[in-house]
Amino acid sequence: MSQLPKLGALAVVLRDGAALLVQRKNPPDAGTWGFAGGHVEFGETFAEAAVRELSEETGVIATPVQLIETAEFIHRDASGTVTHHFVLGAVLCDYVSGEPVADDDALDAAWVPLEDIYAKRLPMSDKVDDVVCMAAVFQA
Repeated sequence: MSQLPKLGALAVVLRDGAALLVQRKNPPDAGTWGFAGGHVEFGETFAEAAVRELSEETGVIATPVQLIETAEFIHRDASGTVTHHFVLGAVLCDYVSGEPVADDDALDAAWVPLEDIYAKRLPMSDKVDDVVCMAAVFQA
């Protein structure tokens, strides 16, 4: 296992009172809902990675607007050993085209109403509601 954190990007797309979320297929958040995203490749910006991952995971096309948040996630097993360490950049993106279809490492993809996110009606990854709230402010 690498002793370095992994750099990742998240695509935050809002449209018609909903956010585009995917249900994760793989650990550490398997089964939970969050933003489409993944690893930032060498030489790639957060913005470039976010829109690439969005397209790969959902088929939706968007353009990056701005980095709105960075977050660090450290997951530990029952004995306290670090199993995953991510540094993520959430990129607000403007929807261009496409309807979400789960692909790549997503189990499902859907436009989830903001009120469902704020009420936590789905099992979600950490801070999804906080990031959606920030995105709504930036987009206003």
